Amino acid sequence: MMRHWMTLAGLAALAASAPATAQAPDYSAATVRSRAPQDEIIYFVLPDRFANGDPSNDRGGLKGDRLQTGLDPSHKGFFHGGDLKGLTAKLDYIQRLGVTAIWFAPIFQNKAVQGEPGQESAGYHGYWVTDFTSVDSHFGTNDEFRAFVDAAHARGIKVYMDIITNHTADVIYFKECAGKPVCAYRSKADYPYWTKGGLKGAQINAGFEGDQVRTAENFAQLTDPAYAYTPQLPKGEEQIKVPAWLNDPIHYHNRGNTSFYGEDSRYGDFVGLDDLMTESPRVVDGFIEIYSSWIDRFGIDGFRIDTARHVNPEFWARFAPAMLERARAKGIPNFHIFGEVANDPMDPGFLAQFTRRDKLPAVLDFAFQAAMRDMLTEKAGTDLFAGLIAGDVLYEGGEATALTLPTFLGNHDMGRLGHMLDRAYPEASEAERLARMKLAHVLLMTARGVPTVYYGDEQGFTGDGNDQDAREDMFASRVASYNDNRLVGSDASTATENFDPAHPLYTLIAELSAIRKAHPRLRDGRTVLRHYGPKPGLLAFTRGEDDGEEILVAVNTSDQPVSMNVEVGYRSRAFIGLTGICPTSASAPGSVAIRLAPFGYAVCRATPID
Repeated sequence: MMRHWMTLAGLAALAASAPATAQAPDYSAATVRSRAPQDEIIYFVLPDRFANGDPSNDRGGLKGDRLQTGLDPSHKGFFHGGDLKGLTAKLDYIQRLGVTAIWFAPIFQNKAVQGEPGQESAGYHGYWVTDFTSVDSHFGTNDEFRAFVDAAHARGIKVYMDIITNHTADVIYFKECAGKPVCAYRSKADYPYWTKGGLKGAQINAGFEGDQVRTAENFAQLTDPAYAYTPQLPKGEEQIKVPAWLNDPIHYHNRGNTSFYGEDSRYGDFVGLDDLMTESPRVVDGFIEIYSSWIDRFGIDGFRIDTARHVNPEFWARFAPAMLERARAKGIPNFHIFGEVANDPMDPGFLAQFTRRDKLPAVLDFAFQAAMRDMLTEKAGTDLFAGLIAGDVLYEGGEATALTLPTFLGNHDMGRLGHMLDRAYPEASEAERLARMKLAHVLLMTARGVPTVYYGDEQGFTGDGNDQDAREDMFASRVASYNDNRLVGSDASTATENFDPAHPLYTLIAELSAIRKAHPRLRDGRTVLRHYGPKPGLLAFTRGEDDGEEILVAVNTSDQPVSMNVEVGYRSRAFIGLTGICPTSASAPGSVAIRLAPFGYAVCRATPID
């Protein structure tokens, strides 16, 4: 059949009358559990830094100064007062952004304050757990958590918990390290399980066959934990951990601090945090029981797993299937599990091993973040994105699994992309700063994977670096180092609350969320690379098959305009602009002319013409 070229008027009429390519998924409360992971748009939040709905819990029921209660709203390393009631009260704000799943930092009861004298900080972030069965009293109660989950579900929003199996709070100390600021790691070769305090020590644990024999019978022979150091429990904290089995030092590695390299990366303490012996069947069973109970009691929808790379693969091979099975029994067929495998270089292969060997269903896509950072700071060309997509086949399940990887631009550990861009372009105008951040979010919302927005990015937060420097308050902050930051796209500061639905980044993310929800190809369509190069400039790709209705995404990562022809599907003859400046028609079958301003973008839906 001969294909005909249409006039511009005809194309405009076609665009105006074109039907939606497919029905958007139902985001109502009734179907919240049936949505596939790639249908979600995630919002990651630290409850302590979001909204204070109940000032009466700011001290967590504790008395004294900040070293007892953990509360100091003027210090970036202490509790500021945000809680579950505040988060629940702001669900309207989150929902209008287009978010369909909320992931929050751990809310379990934490040790309020830790650290050497003069270096103390608080467990506001949630990663110093003492009680894995209860909500931290600074955040509220278990009943308030249930109210939050119910309120989110009523809006069609899923709830993902951040969980930890690698370590607990720093409670255990070692007799040999008394008075020392750092307790050096002692290896398995120098301090084997079978001698007390080193190779020349007295024989202990004679019947133990090593941690590679992961049977209950074998670990029953491991009775003395003093093979490397002599673990001690502080007076008054002998039973601080819940469940009670966590108080026994036999369930920990007790080898000193990790350097995050080699053997100690899996067996060492994170800056003193008690490193669990996850090789032990008792520890595996214990955590399966702990986290199954959160599914059973509250009907949550997914887990982000902290420090997954620092736990032995056999643990995950048992744990992840058990969680999926428990969720299915609870009527949650698409429980989303993704592990944190922190890695800076853009290396999909490194991430993929954790879906193959460790059998994790998905991982946080650190490779995506690295690619975005290096492309948008012009450290690399747009071919870096091509390398990212080429690596999708490496994941267990291949490209289908890559669709479920949560993608992100920055986070509470590495810092915000806004800060990274400001460091790369300290002289950039305010217009350029905003344009670069808009471009980043266009890529986040249109590329394969599950877009994950770090709270505050939609208000132009930048931070001053990583860790505590990237954990600003959404409510009016009293932290001086936060309040002197230049926000992107706004004259405001963090000294006042920032829940502005008119902020240009908020409105863009909301617009892109609606587009993503309306067009299935942006959620589950195959990625076809159409143009990329070794320098900053044009990146173009399509989502979906060559059926005449693919979606074309084109972005310009450079500060110069670009104009060139780009290959598209043969059947893509006309285009409807979804956002940005789109062409109206193909130049010829399989070719379209792209013209983009500096940092410009276009997201266009193709339509066939017979």
